[in-house]
Amino acid sequence: MRSPLLILVVGLFPMALPLPAQQPSKPTDTALERRQWTIEGTAREALVHVPSTATTQPSPLIFGFHGHGGSMGNAARSYHLHTLWPEAIVVYPQGLNTPGRLTDPDGKKPGWLSDPSDPNNRDLKLFDAMLASLKAEYQIDDRRIYSTGHSNGGGFTYLLWAARPEVFAAMAPSASAASRSLPLLKPKPVLHIAGEADPLVKFAWQKATIDQLIQLNQCADSTAWELDANLSYYPSAIGCPVVTAIHPGTHKYPSQAPEVIVKFFKSQARPEK
Repeated sequence: MRSPLLILVVGLFPMALPLPAQQPSKPTDTALERRQWTIEGTAREALVHVPSTATTQPSPLIFGFHGHGGSMGNAARSYHLHTLWPEAIVVYPQGLNTPGRLTDPDGKKPGWLSDPSDPNNRDLKLFDAMLASLKAEYQIDDRRIYSTGHSNGGGFTYLLWAARPEVFAAMAPSASAASRSLPLLKPKPVLHIAGEADPLVKFAWQKATIDQLIQLNQCADSTAWELDANLSYYPSAIGCPVVTAIHPGTHKYPSQAPEVIVKFFKSQARPEK
């Protein structure tokens, strides 16, 4: 049985509240290494944090995908998941120039492909290569693999949920809607972060996704557990809770989001087979 997310209660939202000061980690725990994979002749990159213990004991693994027009460096700075969970392997991949569904129709900026039905999805192939190489080099805790991302990166997190459901323990998309991935999703713990004033990925779209996730995970809306003004926990009859972090902001990634995400991920592990 999964434990309730009481650890998410204290002062993480609303956004006006400051986060506690971060305790500095050892340099070996916070350094990011640039890694490269060749996918069908194209060089792909990611910034990767590997804890010193990764070769001797099973490590959690987190993938963090930037938004459209972003970069792996920007994701590493904004998400900084490796500073909040230094014992985990954290991967910040770099997207390729990709047409955006809401902006950049000519594909002049980097992003992620969003069609889960495309068997030639180059970004899904990148994910498979990254996961395989990390498993070959390090001890990965197969019960603690996670994905998060903002905007287009959140959409790719939903795509990974649809295409590789057996891999992940939990997902944490931000400012995104499941769109074409939603009909393919299987029940899984999820934290969705959304801004009520988002002018790009409309809140109504995100709310529709959340409502369907609550139904998918067999959570009763009427018994939602309100943890504070903007953070809600929906208990699941099948052990797949839905947590929503609704803030009054726009499309901008909230500075408090990384701490909420890490605490949620730490509370979730894939059941033993």
